[in-house]
Amino acid sequence: MSIPADFRRVLESGDPEYPEKRATARMVVLYGPHLKNFLQAYTIDEMALIEAGIRKMPRGSLKRKQASRLILGKSWETEVDRDGRIVLPKDRRAQINLGDDAVMTAMGDHFEIWNAATYGAVEAPESESYLDDMPEGFDPMSLIDDAGGE
Repeated sequence: MSIPADFRRVLESGDPEYPEKRATARMVVLYGPHLKNFLQAYTIDEMALIEAGIRKMPRGSLKRKQASRLILGKSWETEVDRDGRIVLPKDRRAQINLGDDAVMTAMGDHFEIWNAATYGAVEAPESESYLDDMPEGFDPMSLIDDAGGE
């Protein structure tokens, strides 16, 4: 599976070992059961932040155990080859019904990997429904202004 060039640049900048210690960048793919239609891909640096957040949780707590199992235990580190590709294991491809066509969508601190048909069937209605609830002339950039108010 080919990773778009602009995503590769982000993966490279988010891998502290690239290019001094490694010729190609690494990434982490999250595939837990909470991800029904897509996989999440993180840079090495972003995944380290997630791991640090989990380590800050109280030892022995149920939340830490669940976060560890659902995030750390359901993640897979891989390397992007020189041609910008990764090989997704069969069970990861099967999880999202990935055939020949994949969609990768930027999400800020990660990107998602979707089966193209599923993405079209899920994302368009979801966005349409959200926009239907917004006032006339809604500008999605206005969401950024209110980001701290959640």
